[in-house]
Amino acid sequence: MSLIHALVSRGSTILAEHKAGSRDFTQATQIILSKIPPNNSKLTYVWEQYLFHYVSDGGFIYLVMAEDSAGRKMPFAFLAELQRKFLEAPSSSAADPELPAYGLQGTFAPTIANLMHTYNTTPPADEVQKAQRQLNQVKDIMVQNVEQILSRGERIELLVDKTDVMAGQATAFRRGARGVRRQMWWRNQKILGLSVLVGLVLLWIIVAQFCGAGLNQCGSKS
Repeated sequence: MSLIHALVSRGSTILAEHKAGSRDFTQATQIILSKIPPNNSKLTYVWEQYLFHYVSDGGFIYLVMAEDSAGRKMPFAFLAELQRKFLEAPSSSAADPELPAYGLQGTFAPTIANLMHTYNTTPPADEVQKAQRQLNQVKDIMVQNVEQILSRGERIELLVDKTDVMAGQATAFRRGARGVRRQMWWRNQKILGLSVLVGLVLLWIIVAQFCGAGLNQCGSKS
């Protein structure tokens, strides 16, 4: 039994709790609750050989007392689930400031007891194990897909050949594009040079009308 005592409180006022063992930890619980700050926080307190893990959020405190062997991951997963169930429960809407101590004991304590029993007997799988199972499922699906391809008589080598051909075509396209850009550049240079030549010829024709073909008449007139 890893989880021993769990509760939901508003400040130091316990609204509902469940004790899995016979030993009374009421005094220790009250001391721990008095030390928890009013702001939202997560922390673990050590008392004797036990650990008090808590989550303080929205004015409520979710606390569980656990053995040291339980670590921290499982108790905090329990507290997250406890908080979710408390906020979803219809009785939580009645948790007004005037609610007395143990005002939700009859409605929510069974939920705490069931949740503690679940985590003490068959705790949910760790997230890393869950991710590993999902990865294994993906691998199984990939193997099934490959087997289906082989069962239809298709050859993997053909798929590889098609990939190589597409890669070769892409390389040839890039080379062709570079060649076209080079040809366009030379063509633009030729057009520019021809334009300059035509401009010089036109300028010579205009000047030759006044200075003669040899451009010597302008000098003699001056």
